[in-house]
Amino acid sequence: MIAMDTGILLRARRMMLGLLLAGIAWTWAAPPVQAQTTSLPDFAELAERVGPSVVNIRTTERRASGPATAGPQMDEDMQEFFRRFFGVPLPGTPGGPGPRGGPRQGQPEETPRGVGSGFVISGDGFVMTNAHVVEGADEVYVTLTDKREFKARIIGSDRRTDVAVVKIDATGLPAVRVGDVNRLRVGEWVMAIGSPFGLENTVTAGIVSAKARDTGDYLPFIQTDVAINPGNSGGPLINLRGEVVGINSQIYSRSGGFMGISFAIPIDEAMRVADQLRTTGRVIRGRIGVQIDQITKDVAESIGLGQPTGALVRSVEANGPAAKAGIEAGDIITRFDGRVIDKAGELPRIVGNTKPGSKATVQVFRRGSYRDLSVVVGEFEPEPPRRVSSAEPRSSTPSGAAQSLGLTVANLSEAQKTEFGLKGGVRIEAVDGPAARAGLREGDIILAIANTEVADVRQFEAVVTKLDKARPFNVFFRRGEWAHYTMIRPAR
Repeated sequence: MIAMDTGILLRARRMMLGLLLAGIAWTWAAPPVQAQTTSLPDFAELAERVGPSVVNIRTTERRASGPATAGPQMDEDMQEFFRRFFGVPLPGTPGGPGPRGGPRQGQPEETPRGVGSGFVISGDGFVMTNAHVVEGADEVYVTLTDKREFKARIIGSDRRTDVAVVKIDATGLPAVRVGDVNRLRVGEWVMAIGSPFGLENTVTAGIVSAKARDTGDYLPFIQTDVAINPGNSGGPLINLRGEVVGINSQIYSRSGGFMGISFAIPIDEAMRVADQLRTTGRVIRGRIGVQIDQITKDVAESIGLGQPTGALVRSVEANGPAAKAGIEAGDIITRFDGRVIDKAGELPRIVGNTKPGSKATVQVFRRGSYRDLSVVVGEFEPEPPRRVSSAEPRSSTPSGAAQSLGLTVANLSEAQKTEFGLKGGVRIEAVDGPAARAGLREGDIILAIANTEVADVRQFEAVVTKLDKARPFNVFFRRGEWAHYTMIRPAR
């Protein structure tokens, strides 16, 4: 028995030794595990490839020359900065060119106005930049990376998108490659080339921080952390494939300098505008004549919409396309021509890209139900402001129900209904208590309470009497040109 146990033990030891030797042999034969490393992108090749397409833009304006002491006053540190980086002092500074060699006093004199950036979009001399770079300029000068300078003419400028196109008399220029903004991802590396503070061909890099930032009426901006400063405006935002995906346009800053938040115009939107500017010199946009706002979650739930989607119509232009289609203040536009409106900022872009004169179906949410309306899209043009009378009759009718909310209301006169384009409603003559806490003011016109329209004081009284004052309810009202929703909540 002992011998058998000893034999088993010896065999077990031999087996363990064999396994150990096999493991050592496998370790020697196995290739070493490579640690995964991630290197930063090399922007040098991108800068060499795209750099020749980026230009410096400076603008001037003509002013009557003044006396010799009328030059710009600069402190010594700023004067030293320009001496070091530009080689010569600025006009009007000590040691710089003065009015002695220039025009006589009172005669027009070209004075520097601003510096920006741009990039070549076609080899025959078309250059894209920001509208604010060239706005108000008497002369525009474009300097290429080979130091050639050309006087440019403005082909067209669009303030709403901040896009402009200028033309120089040159051929064979290196044009940029236009990228696909839809492929751009948050966190992706991007590079900018421009002339911050006039320092030409400055390259900075960062990542895409966010997409579709609604900071403008017609543009969903690209947010980046690329260092952008005054003078970078109009320069390209470039992906790692060397394609332009945006135009650097704005910065968020409390100091006037870079703070890590920069905004670029998506290149697809910019090229759409540029094509129109090159063809007609202006941008033709559709409009329906409404003022809109984003709807809040509380209001969306209280009116039965559920999710805070769509565009809240705050006011409707009298006799405009929307008014003729039957769209009313307080409507929630949820679809336009079959396209879902998720955020309010999407509506102006969709309508703006619709051809004027065409018919579109607008889906609105009104008083708890959806309805489709047909609108003929108009052409966008400046709208004259409506006059709002400040001298209105005060025929207030005290109401017990209204006073429980802190309100004193009055019927609208026929003249007021005509002036504001309203069928009914009640005007607030005095406000206190819960209504004041909800933000209502004297002069506001209440059009509906808890999704129920009110035509006059009597109907207002009947609706308020039936309300459960222990629960919050919505109030739809008009203030000047704008329509609003607010929530009156019971006191706690």
